[in-house]
Amino acid sequence: MLVAGNWKMNLDLAAARQLTSGLVSTIGKTETTLVAICPPFVDLDATYNILHGSGIRLGAQNMHELDSGAYTGEISAPMLKAVGCHYVILGHSERREYFGETNESISRKALQAQRHRLVPIVCVGESLAQRDGDRQNAVVEEQIRQSLSGISIAKGSELVLAYEPVWAIGTGRTASPDQVEAMHTHIRSLLVELFGQKNGYAVDILYGGSVKPSNALELFARSNVDGGLIGGASLSVDDFASIVRSAESAASS
Repeated sequence: MLVAGNWKMNLDLAAARQLTSGLVSTIGKTETTLVAICPPFVDLDATYNILHGSGIRLGAQNMHELDSGAYTGEISAPMLKAVGCHYVILGHSERREYFGETNESISRKALQAQRHRLVPIVCVGESLAQRDGDRQNAVVEEQIRQSLSGISIAKGSELVLAYEPVWAIGTGRTASPDQVEAMHTHIRSLLVELFGQKNGYAVDILYGGSVKPSNALELFARSNVDGGLIGGASLSVDDFASIVRSAESAASS
């Protein structure tokens, strides 16, 4: 079970330090759940200094596919490793929609993350039109096969998948627990096909569609839902800690 907070483009340095300190003191050591936060690039070093030794891991929200070069504004995998990152989010729906990221570019980034021993959190998910056209399984399958092209893993902890139903973001519609479970089961079958029974079942599949304290336990209790990629709720100490407690409860039941 993994709960990862995606802060997106929020919080300056002072606010990032305050939130991180609050999370460390409130969450403490977890028994069955891995916890991570993914702040903006400018907050990574400061937050790692607070997280170090706490059990909460650090992740980044994106990275470039090369080690270095004339790529103004980009961040490399060696840079992320140097500031203590363990995870990196790749292919988030907002990156795909607003910045034109493709399955092919995500695959190159995922391979680069692996080369530098970063764990990629690879995001997939269908649009409203694709869901209404009953094409969600085919769309997500294509994203997974292409985004993970060339990827191999020796153990399940070297990769994380996150399912984001893009159609449920800002549309007034929400994914039901049954819909979430159905998609996660589909993703699990693909991971088993790609990586074998043992590793395919060991990869965490996170749900990334507006997880809140009010729905976290019900979602995490579902088959093949191994935690969450948390957006807005990760900016609140109380909300994020509550979601982590729900993950602990689901994992131990």
